[in-house]
Amino acid sequence: MQQFYHPELYPGCDFALFSKEESRHIIKVLRKKHQDSILLTDGKGNHYEGCLEILNSKSCGVHISSVTPIEPDRYQLHIAIAPTKNMDRLEWFVEKATEIGIHQITPILCDRSERKTIKHERLHKIAISAMKQSMGAYLPQINPLTTFDDAVQKAQGMCAIAHCHDSQKELLKTIVNTHKNIHVFIGPEGDFTDEEIALALSNSFVAVSLGHKRLRTETAALTACQTVSILHS
Repeated sequence: MQQFYHPELYPGCDFALFSKEESRHIIKVLRKKHQDSILLTDGKGNHYEGCLEILNSKSCGVHISSVTPIEPDRYQLHIAIAPTKNMDRLEWFVEKATEIGIHQITPILCDRSERKTIKHERLHKIAISAMKQSMGAYLPQINPLTTFDDAVQKAQGMCAIAHCHDSQKELLKTIVNTHKNIHVFIGPEGDFTDEEIALALSNSFVAVSLGHKRLRTETAALTACQTVSILHS
């Protein structure tokens, strides 16, 4: 069954209207019919079942018959990532990370960043689409673009910075399995600067390696996501 997203749903509600855009998609594109069964999520950890009510050619709603709370992950993963020069790569990461399981994504502006702007609303829509497709119930939080310094100051939990410099580093997989709140920083194609690494380490970050190969930004971020997900599954 296909899943839909409705951010205004909540346990206890019995009817909800879809937006004009979503109604058009349901009626005109998906060809859904009156009284069709439908599965939804609020993106906050609940699945809903109901039946479709076609009000007119441009509007539809859903009568909710049941709600099922989905148990949250036993961990919280926050990836801070420098936006890639090719925006398609960042969008790919957001899509795949949402499918695997991620809780927050913060684009960060670094000294060597090749891209200094993002389309926040588009990333949000990509995360919604990926959550729906993968039958997830939790929509990750996509934060606005922020500076590296501010992101470091606000980081919480077990904080790690993945870089390619020749210095002592821990393997990410060896340190995350004992932590429930994990925040990993992934730098731009040119890597973090010495000053950025020093700032992170002075704020109790751990320098980590994701393996022996040098990875693209989006590949490194997804590797970190998959590593944490597997170790906490």
